[in-house]
Amino acid sequence: MRVVIRSSDAAEKQRPRLLVVIMSVMIATATTAASAAPPDFAREVRPVLSNRCFKCHGPDEGNREGGLRLDLHDAATAELDSGARAIVPEHPLDSELVARITSTDPDLVMPPPHTKVVLTDDEKRILTEWIAAGAEYRPHWAFERPTLPEPPAASGLSRADWPRNPIDRFVLARLDREGVPPAREADAATLCRRVHLDLVGLPPSPAELDAFLADPSPEAYEKLVDRLLASPRYGERWARRWLDLARYADTNGYEKDRERSIWPYRDWVISALNDDMPFDRFTIRQIAGDMLPEATAVAGEERGQGRGGGGCGAPAEEGAAAQEHGRVDALHVVWHGGHSFVSVSSRHKSVLATIVQAARSAGASRSASAPAARNLRAAAGSAAK
Repeated sequence: MRVVIRSSDAAEKQRPRLLVVIMSVMIATATTAASAAPPDFAREVRPVLSNRCFKCHGPDEGNREGGLRLDLHDAATAELDSGARAIVPEHPLDSELVARITSTDPDLVMPPPHTKVVLTDDEKRILTEWIAAGAEYRPHWAFERPTLPEPPAASGLSRADWPRNPIDRFVLARLDREGVPPAREADAATLCRRVHLDLVGLPPSPAELDAFLADPSPEAYEKLVDRLLASPRYGERWARRWLDLARYADTNGYEKDRERSIWPYRDWVISALNDDMPFDRFTIRQIAGDMLPEATAVAGEERGQGRGGGGCGAPAEEGAAAQEHGRVDALHVVWHGGHSFVSVSSRHKSVLATIVQAARSAGASRSASAPAARNLRAAAGSAAK
């Protein structure tokens, strides 16, 4: 399915849909176009280091072996006690990391044989080429300002006439790099079904399909997309993705699994998506909504954590600590794109924990009939302006 981009005049009149921003939180990096470029650190190098090396040479000081830390540039390029350097930028043959991952000596090869972790030839190539190119470290994508990439030049593509818009040029460049020809264009009925399932999660009715097939105008697909984006089902379909990240549930979980009235937050997220609320406002109303004058979202995102009932002899403090840990983790995953290979300082996590504790204290005295909860229910029907 090709992506249809609106004309420039129409684009100027529209704000970017909130879904685009949410999906960008979940997408790690953009596709690189040039095959001759060095390995991309975020997309190719860091996952290899995380999956193969960080368990023993990462941010966890308690499990770190040999005093080697590979998640930070200064540590990875520093001189070790042995006098060697794990990474010597632009000099892979002088880098101990390359010597170890390519060694055939079981006493020297890394990862060690007893870990049952084996680097593939492609992973070895990625690390070697990355070091040869200068071993550039970059912050995780969640900590970098997004930039608009330049589309690949049409002259360098296998079929200069195939792209209909800049996004197609990125797609075709990747297909060319993988040696895969573009698929045949879908017929109108298939396209109609796909876009219905993508945007509202439901197939088109026979009447809707017939109406689309009977529309001969060049804007038929664009009009179909506009109609689906305006449907209340759109927010319901895509709110589910966000609610999963926010750990939304109608019950507390654990052994008692008691019900809780958090459904107004669910309805608020649906309305926010349907109203295309700007992402900064969407964020503030979830993390600090109870501090706003209208007190709408009541910090709903971080309150979805499962709760134990304090039974089985568990101290209340233990349950509170577990909830706070889960909330910090949820905030980190959603807004920082958190993964095992993201280095976040203890101070940063402590700041998040402090925010969570303050939110819990502020919400402890609220009941379902509190003004903030009533305001949230009122806002659920129409996202706060």
